[in-house]
Amino acid sequence: MPDPVMRPTAVDPASFLAAVPHPVRRGDGEAVLHLMEDLTGQPARMWGPSIIGFGSYHYRYASGHQGDAAAVGFSPRKAHLVLYGLTYDSRSEALLPELGKHRRGAGCLYVNRLADIDSAVLERLIRDGYRYATTVLHSPSAS
Repeated sequence: MPDPVMRPTAVDPASFLAAVPHPVRRGDGEAVLHLMEDLTGQPARMWGPSIIGFGSYHYRYASGHQGDAAAVGFSPRKAHLVLYGLTYDSRSEALLPELGKHRRGAGCLYVNRLADIDSAVLERLIRDGYRYATTVLHSPSAS
Protein backbone atom coordinates (compact mmCIF):
# COMPACT_ATOMS: atom_id res chain seq x y z
CA MET A 1 0.00 0.00 0.00
CA PRO A 2 1.43 3.44 -0.87
CA ASP A 3 2.61 5.78 1.85
CA PRO A 4 -0.19 8.27 2.66
CA VAL A 5 0.53 11.90 1.76
CA MET A 6 -1.69 13.34 4.50
CA ARG A 7 0.21 12.38 7.59
CA PRO A 8 1.89 14.50 10.24
CA THR A 9 5.27 15.91 9.25
CA ALA A 10 8.12 17.55 11.14
CA VAL A 11 7.64 20.90 9.38
CA ASP A 12 6.98 23.78 11.78
CA PRO A 13 3.50 25.27 11.11
CA ALA A 14 4.66 28.79 12.07
CA SER A 15 7.52 28.59 9.54
CA PHE A 16 5.12 27.31 6.89
CA LEU A 17 2.77 30.25 7.53
CA ALA A 18 5.63 32.77 7.54
CA ALA A 19 6.45 31.66 3.99
CA VAL A 20 2.91 32.25 2.66
CA PRO A 21 3.37 35.05 0.10
CA HIS A 22 -0.15 36.53 0.21
CA PRO A 23 -0.28 38.90 3.24
CA VAL A 24 -4.03 38.46 3.90
CA ARG A 25 -3.80 34.67 3.62
CA ARG A 26 -0.74 34.66 5.90
CA GLY A 27 -2.40 36.89 8.53
CA ASP A 28 -5.66 34.93 8.42
CA GLY A 29 -3.67 31.69 8.73
CA GLU A 30 -1.86 32.96 11.81
CA ALA A 31 -5.18 34.00 13.37
CA VAL A 32 -6.83 30.63 12.62
CA LEU A 33 -3.77 28.78 13.97
CA HIS A 34 -4.11 30.52 17.34
CA LEU A 35 -7.90 30.16 17.36
CA MET A 36 -7.81 26.43 16.64
CA GLU A 37 -5.06 25.85 19.20
CA ASP A 38 -7.10 27.69 21.84
CA LEU A 39 -10.39 25.98 21.02
CA THR A 40 -9.06 22.43 20.62
CA GLY A 41 -6.31 22.52 23.24
CA GLN A 42 -4.10 20.77 20.67
CA PRO A 43 -0.81 21.97 19.17
CA ALA A 44 -0.66 22.76 15.48
CA ARG A 45 0.95 20.10 13.26
CA MET A 46 1.58 20.02 9.56
CA TRP A 47 -0.34 17.25 7.76
CA GLY A 48 1.24 16.69 4.40
CA PRO A 49 2.79 19.65 2.63
CA SER A 50 0.09 22.30 3.16
CA ILE A 51 -2.51 21.49 5.84
CA ILE A 52 -2.18 22.62 9.44
CA GLY A 53 -4.15 20.26 11.67
CA PHE A 54 -5.17 20.00 15.30
CA GLY A 55 -5.76 16.67 17.02
CA SER A 56 -6.52 13.54 15.04
CA TYR A 57 -8.94 10.69 14.58
CA HIS A 58 -8.64 7.21 13.16
CA TYR A 59 -10.92 6.16 10.30
CA ARG A 60 -11.70 2.80 8.74
CA TYR A 61 -13.82 2.39 5.62
CA ALA A 62 -15.95 -0.66 4.81
CA SER A 63 -13.35 -1.48 2.13
CA GLY A 64 -10.80 -2.00 4.89
CA HIS A 65 -8.84 1.16 4.05
CA GLN A 66 -7.91 2.97 7.23
CA GLY A 67 -5.70 5.75 8.48
CA ASP A 68 -5.47 8.88 10.57
CA ALA A 69 -6.56 12.42 9.76
CA ALA A 70 -6.49 15.80 11.47
CA ALA A 71 -9.62 16.39 13.53
CA VAL A 72 -9.84 20.00 12.29
CA GLY A 73 -7.45 22.07 10.27
CA PHE A 74 -6.89 24.64 7.57
CA SER A 75 -4.72 25.55 4.63
CA PRO A 76 -3.91 29.06 3.40
CA ARG A 77 -4.22 28.27 -0.31
CA LYS A 78 -3.52 30.81 -3.02
CA ALA A 79 -7.18 31.56 -3.81
CA HIS A 80 -8.88 30.81 -0.45
CA LEU A 81 -8.42 29.96 3.17
CA VAL A 82 -9.64 26.35 3.31
CA LEU A 83 -11.11 25.04 6.59
CA TYR A 84 -11.31 21.29 7.20
CA GLY A 85 -13.41 19.18 9.57
CA LEU A 86 -16.04 21.81 10.37
CA THR A 87 -18.98 20.31 8.46
CA TYR A 88 -19.13 16.65 9.53
CA ASP A 89 -21.37 17.28 12.55
CA SER A 90 -25.01 17.56 11.46
CA ARG A 91 -25.34 20.66 13.67
CA SER A 92 -23.10 22.55 11.27
CA GLU A 93 -25.91 22.73 8.69
CA ALA A 94 -27.86 25.16 10.88
CA LEU A 95 -24.77 27.33 11.47
CA LEU A 96 -23.46 27.64 7.92
CA PRO A 97 -26.08 30.20 6.76
CA GLU A 98 -24.96 32.40 9.68
CA LEU A 99 -21.22 32.05 8.91
CA GLY A 100 -21.06 34.71 6.23
CA LYS A 101 -19.45 34.64 2.81
CA HIS A 102 -18.09 31.15 2.13
CA ARG A 103 -18.30 28.29 -0.33
CA ARG A 104 -18.71 24.67 0.63
CA GLY A 105 -16.60 21.87 -0.83
CA ALA A 106 -16.48 18.15 -0.15
CA GLY A 107 -15.65 18.15 3.56
CA CYS A 108 -14.28 21.69 3.64
CA LEU A 109 -15.20 25.36 3.61
CA TYR A 110 -13.60 27.96 1.35
CA VAL A 111 -13.31 31.49 2.74
CA ASN A 112 -11.83 34.48 0.93
CA ARG A 113 -10.94 36.36 4.14
CA LEU A 114 -11.69 35.96 7.83
CA ALA A 115 -13.18 39.45 7.69
CA ASP A 116 -15.97 38.00 5.51
CA ILE A 117 -17.25 35.62 8.18
CA ASP A 118 -18.73 35.76 11.68
CA SER A 119 -16.00 34.84 14.18
CA ALA A 120 -18.46 33.55 16.81
CA VAL A 121 -20.00 31.14 14.28
CA LEU A 122 -16.52 30.04 13.18
CA GLU A 123 -15.60 29.31 16.80
CA ARG A 124 -18.73 27.20 17.24
CA LEU A 125 -18.01 25.26 14.05
CA ILE A 126 -14.44 24.58 15.20
CA ARG A 127 -15.55 23.39 18.65
CA ASP A 128 -18.32 21.20 17.24
CA GLY A 129 -16.14 19.83 14.45
CA TYR A 130 -13.31 18.93 16.82
CA ARG A 131 -15.67 17.29 19.32
CA TYR A 132 -17.39 15.32 16.58
CA ALA A 133 -14.13 14.09 15.00
CA THR A 134 -12.62 13.02 18.31
CA THR A 135 -15.71 11.37 19.80
CA VAL A 136 -18.04 10.24 17.00
CA LEU A 137 -15.67 9.66 14.07
CA HIS A 138 -12.88 8.25 16.22
CA SER A 139 -13.36 4.66 17.16
CA PRO A 140 -10.85 3.38 19.73
CA SER A 141 -11.62 -0.18 18.59
CA ALA A 142 -10.51 0.76 15.06
CA SER A 143 -7.02 1.81 16.18
